[in-house]
Amino acid sequence: MAKGLAFVALSLIIGVLQSANAEVPAIFILGDSTVDVGTNNYLPDSNITANFPHNGVDFPFQRATGRFSNGLNTADFLAKFFGFKRSPVSFLSLNGTLAIKKRRFRGVNFASAGSGLLDITGQTSTQKANVVPMGEQVYQFSMVYNDLVASKGTSEAQNFLSKSLIFISVGSNDIVGNHYSKNPIPKEQFIPNLAVVYEKHLRNLISVGARKFGIISVPPVGCCPSQRVSANGECLKELNDQAEAFFSTMDTLMRNLSYENKGIKYSLGNTFNITKPVIDNPQNSSFTDVKNACCGNGTLHCTPLASLCSNRHKYLFWDLFHPTQAASRWAASILFVGDSRFATPINFSQLAEA
Repeated sequence: MAKGLAFVALSLIIGVLQSANAEVPAIFILGDSTVDVGTNNYLPDSNITANFPHNGVDFPFQRATGRFSNGLNTADFLAKFFGFKRSPVSFLSLNGTLAIKKRRFRGVNFASAGSGLLDITGQTSTQKANVVPMGEQVYQFSMVYNDLVASKGTSEAQNFLSKSLIFISVGSNDIVGNHYSKNPIPKEQFIPNLAVVYEKHLRNLISVGARKFGIISVPPVGCCPSQRVSANGECLKELNDQAEAFFSTMDTLMRNLSYENKGIKYSLGNTFNITKPVIDNPQNSSFTDVKNACCGNGTLHCTPLASLCSNRHKYLFWDLFHPTQAASRWAASILFVGDSRFATPINFSQLAEA
């Protein structure tokens, strides 16, 4: 089934690329390591980085950019499907100077590996600048809004942002962090708490011009190689249950938010439904290994000294937590043109036209 989905998705993408790109002046990306393109490289105290081999082994010139991938990640492929070269650059890499006055300004990536919806996610008692939490990313977006207003005027800036796309991929680190905390909060309380914080972030984005949201929900994090270690090689059911509950809660949240704010359009991507069938039945997909990390294995992280698989396009997982470039391309293509099983109420390509 996954092979068929991939073929259909890529075929459909070719047909919508030109029209979609015409509708999207800029892309803004917020979230965690699934869409980070090197933010943490600019945090001197961060220990959550990927700017070293074997990361980037399939990126142009084998550059380790800070992406937790052998090449491009989900943010890059979504951007490519809308006609961009790849994801916009990291906000921190701009050193406070945005090229807004130039005609080529096409957006910014705020995502930070290890971050979450909660400010405490990814932080440690000794390293308060370990990640850029979601609240700070939203504040950075507001700085961009202010620069747009200063450059274009309020009306043109709001028009520009109303046609732009806001992609958000966050929540996994909050769920995993709570699960392994000394005093984990029960799912029935924790997931609704996350939704309250998510709603606050979304409302803050709306207040500074964001109108079109591509929300990427939490995948089956219990099936990451890092989690299989503690579950005798199987998926950790408790984490997957929380991922499913998170999607259901987000579905309700986005319905209510869009009903209250008539100018809001959204697509909620169900990466759990995209990924879990492939993990359960890999023989129906193009992936031959859906359990192990291509770089490193077991409890070993991806480092320059780690083992490295040669057939990377056949692996679902790049390292203990993240997808390979091939898996990111495949998942992004389904978010882009998939049906309501994978993106609701519309898919990401339709979001550009909404």
